[in-house]
Amino acid sequence: MRPVRPSRRTVLTATAAAGAATAGTTATATTATATAGESEAGTHPPATAQPPSRELRALLREIDPARIEATVRALVSFGTRHTLSAQDDPARGIGAARDWILAEMRSYAATSGGRMTTELQSYVQEPAPRIPTATRITNILATLRGSVTPERVYVVSGHYDSRVTDVMDATSDSPGADDDASGVAVAMELARVMATRRPASTIVFAAVAGEEQGLYGAAYMASRFKAAGTDVQGMFTNDIVGASRADDGTRNRYTIRLFAEGVPTAETPEQAATRRSVGGENDSPSRQLARFVRDTADNPATGMRVRVVYRRDRYRRGGDHIPFLEQGYAAARFTEPAEDFAHQHQDVRVEDGKQYGDLPEFCDFPFTARVARVNAAALWTLAQAPGAPRGARILTAALTNSTQLVWARGSEPDLAGYEVVWRETTAPEWTHVIPVGDVTSHEVDLSKDNVFFGVRALNRAGLRSPVAFPSPQS
Repeated sequence: MRPVRPSRRTVLTATAAAGAATAGTTATATTATATAGESEAGTHPPATAQPPSRELRALLREIDPARIEATVRALVSFGTRHTLSAQDDPARGIGAARDWILAEMRSYAATSGGRMTTELQSYVQEPAPRIPTATRITNILATLRGSVTPERVYVVSGHYDSRVTDVMDATSDSPGADDDASGVAVAMELARVMATRRPASTIVFAAVAGEEQGLYGAAYMASRFKAAGTDVQGMFTNDIVGASRADDGTRNRYTIRLFAEGVPTAETPEQAATRRSVGGENDSPSRQLARFVRDTADNPATGMRVRVVYRRDRYRRGGDHIPFLEQGYAAARFTEPAEDFAHQHQDVRVEDGKQYGDLPEFCDFPFTARVARVNAAALWTLAQAPGAPRGARILTAALTNSTQLVWARGSEPDLAGYEVVWRETTAPEWTHVIPVGDVTSHEVDLSKDNVFFGVRALNRAGLRSPVAFPSPQS
């Protein structure tokens, strides 16, 4: 007997009730976060929000602001970390910083029972913009191999090179505390805390060079992953995440920006035509990744509000997520809520009684620790949850007022089933969730012409994947 589909009224009533229940549960979390700090009021968690597990809460408690501060100050102590600075001086320059980071990463790997490995990923960059002579660019990678689906990979990075006012000045003191010792400290602290744990999927913790000269280190890392056919399903760069004070003196200690592009950088002409036909400008893989961060990391366990910005990056700026976008990977950038430009890309000096320069005294280390918790919540959940469904499609051959979705079943051994999500075309986040069971198709009595649909997987522990946005199939 053919199963009876619920009526459109039943679907609308049930999903509205589920959305209201989820919003009611998580609205308390938003209120708690706002009460604890200075999060902006009026935002509500999406219906797809996931509360942190006990395991995740324990992990987040281990993130230590004092260790983050020690890492930032250690990197500052090398005087300059300019990409063109000395590579063989044991005390000053980018080479000394490289060797120190590698030693620290190796100490974390020693606690992993063999699950974490470290490497120097190097190449010689021939003369190019901001690289006047052939220069060795070296990334430091610590890879924590997954125990269930190791082929699925997530990357978190910061850049350890620094600069002053003149981007070609490789000798002046260039402390780079906020930009970007803070981001390196986040990646290293996550490596330290996660090294003793067993993620289902693989996580790569990276400190890259050459960012200030033109994203060279990240471009090399992304190209290496692509050439190897690595299934990188998400990448976060942390760049300028060390301070909560803006240039006007105001503070926002409890918000972090997350920049996520809409139209994919690596979109093909065929993909562009499909996107235009269905209106998918706000549903790129990077936007789904950003929504997932909100789902998992905007809550009292991190103490932070995640402000998603619908842009690839800020005006006239660019970060290490861009080379990953260029290779077709989903990627996004974390940056503090409002920058103080007197403490970025500046010669260290006092001018008219004002201190300039990217110095540690202008950092807020508890704030950076909370940024690390946001990263940890998203990364750990990504690594433990199923991957986003593959091959999600909306069947369009028949002109009907219902919607039939199909997808491929994942191979995870603890896969429990799937959920269909939807929202109005004008809504920025998913508002309704429909549990559909361990199936590979589902028909919803709502018109595909009126709303956006998505599909996400869940496992037996109740962890959900990022949403897959379906393509039309006639």
